[in-house]
Amino acid sequence: MVLFFAIVILACLRSFVLPDAQGDALYALKISLNSLNASNGQLVDWNQNQVSPCTWSKITCDDKGNVIMVSLSSLGFSGTLTPRIGVLKNVNTLSLQGNHITGEIPKEIGDLTSLTMLDLENNRLSGEIPASLGNLKKLQSLFLSRNNLTGTIPQSLSGLPNLMNLQLGSNSLTGQIPEQLFQVPKYNFTGNHLNCGLNLTHHCESASGGSPSKPKTGLIVGIAVGFLGLLLLGGSVLLFCRRRHKGYRREIFVDVVGEVDRRIPFGQLRRFSWRELQLATDNFSEKNVLGQGGFGKVYKGVLNDGIKVAVKRLTDYESPGGDAAFQREVEMISVAVHRNLLRLIGFCTTPTERLLVYPYMQNLSVAYRLRELKPGEPVLNWPTRKRVAVGTARGLEYLHEHCNPKIIHRDVKAANVLLDEDFEAVVGDFGLAKLVDVKKTNVTTQVRGTMGHIAPEYLSTGKSSEKTDVFGYGIMLLEIVTGQRAIDFSRLEDEDDVLLLDHVRKLQRDKRLDAIVDRNLNNNYELGEVEMMIQVALLCTQASPEDRPAMSEVVRMLEGEGLAERWEEWQHVEVNRRQEYERLQRRFDWGEDTMFNHDAVELSGGR
Repeated sequence: MVLFFAIVILACLRSFVLPDAQGDALYALKISLNSLNASNGQLVDWNQNQVSPCTWSKITCDDKGNVIMVSLSSLGFSGTLTPRIGVLKNVNTLSLQGNHITGEIPKEIGDLTSLTMLDLENNRLSGEIPASLGNLKKLQSLFLSRNNLTGTIPQSLSGLPNLMNLQLGSNSLTGQIPEQLFQVPKYNFTGNHLNCGLNLTHHCESASGGSPSKPKTGLIVGIAVGFLGLLLLGGSVLLFCRRRHKGYRREIFVDVVGEVDRRIPFGQLRRFSWRELQLATDNFSEKNVLGQGGFGKVYKGVLNDGIKVAVKRLTDYESPGGDAAFQREVEMISVAVHRNLLRLIGFCTTPTERLLVYPYMQNLSVAYRLRELKPGEPVLNWPTRKRVAVGTARGLEYLHEHCNPKIIHRDVKAANVLLDEDFEAVVGDFGLAKLVDVKKTNVTTQVRGTMGHIAPEYLSTGKSSEKTDVFGYGIMLLEIVTGQRAIDFSRLEDEDDVLLLDHVRKLQRDKRLDAIVDRNLNNNYELGEVEMMIQVALLCTQASPEDRPAMSEVVRMLEGEGLAERWEEWQHVEVNRRQEYERLQRRFDWGEDTMFNHDAVELSGGR
């Protein structure tokens, strides 16, 4: 019996500790990398006491909470790699290139059997390449160039069946190169003391885009293809100019040769070719349009492996930095990883196009579920609406308070909050305002957003802040409660306010909460919860941005903490404002018989 209880206790302890093991290993990595001395105060949100690391910057998790990607490129780290990194069994991408990391490569990296890409190049690593890397049977890319590695190349690397790219150049490696490694499609052994060279069977570097054993043939073919490409491009441009001269305006899309498969240093986002996305969306057919907004159209697509995606085709994009500027902004979006934020899969750039690729959300947007349902589709019930409100708030809180630099959405609305297969809220389009406006050089940026959702100070000055997002979130809460649009001219027929905010304020003052709630709910809701959500919405939509709560406060209020006190304080201020407004209105609301009794100076000012 004692043994039985001991086993049960150990099992319970194991189940309790395991979810923290990833976070503990990552925190140990943070300490070993000497991150406190790194530039720009990196990894400040890696909290040792947090249950899951999935909300940490530079970390990507799958739907089950497993860490699958660690992207710590070019962050100025100067420490070593901890052996505890071997705990991260589900990681498929480990990217630490471009730092100043010293010490040896831990043999425990060989325990990361899900790894497909290991990038440690351009550091100061020393010692030998661990033979344990031969255990990484899924590994496709291994980058160890530009370090201080010594010893021989382990024979175990020859047993990696999926290896496509092996970069070991510019180290101090010695000895014979395993013969099988010359069969890897792309390799580089130059800058070492290895037994390869012009007098031997193989060269130390594979020929680009061709067979390593036939470099001259590959070069000739490359020159021929390049010349043919130039002819085709020149002909296309000439044809375009001639048709434009005749009055035609037709877009030409050209993929930049050599950029489709270029390795991206941040997060290993997938770079799609124009042709891939063209085929996936049936040539961007109108029947595949999921939505359209200020940033362009979104198309449903199916990749050649059957995965469904949403392809956003950006409009109004033009940057002095071109492709490099676009990639910097995409990097900003890609590092914002949170369960309530839409994950970026990849992107595509051509001389005339900028496209972003996201997972397809099968339940579409909150706006669709509120107002655009097809016959037979279920209405969002009240518990789901509450969960959407809290999830959206948490996503925005992460953008405002946990991203460095902070990300301001600038178009928070029900149409930009998507629903996954479990109807969890996923905030989309975050960062796109900055992405599209990267070309702007003036102080006041272009106002982007949707009328009815735009904060008054943003509309008047063009200057946005996290408090403009809070205002938009408040309007979105009213959308969730009422099911109505932020602006609806049909309300004029009932002599109601066009703006949803004014409409709700009036009903709330008249204590008519039942008239506020979406009729599609058929009274299946908690009136107290409705009142709470409306109170939070009205606090978020105050005229002065300084009076609005931060998104972290919004999350707490939605969870029942601090709302009563904040609402009572606001009510007191609002009553005083209303009384002052009414007093001023009475003062200047003169009748026909009395208005001329006032001094002319008071009416028209000084003369």
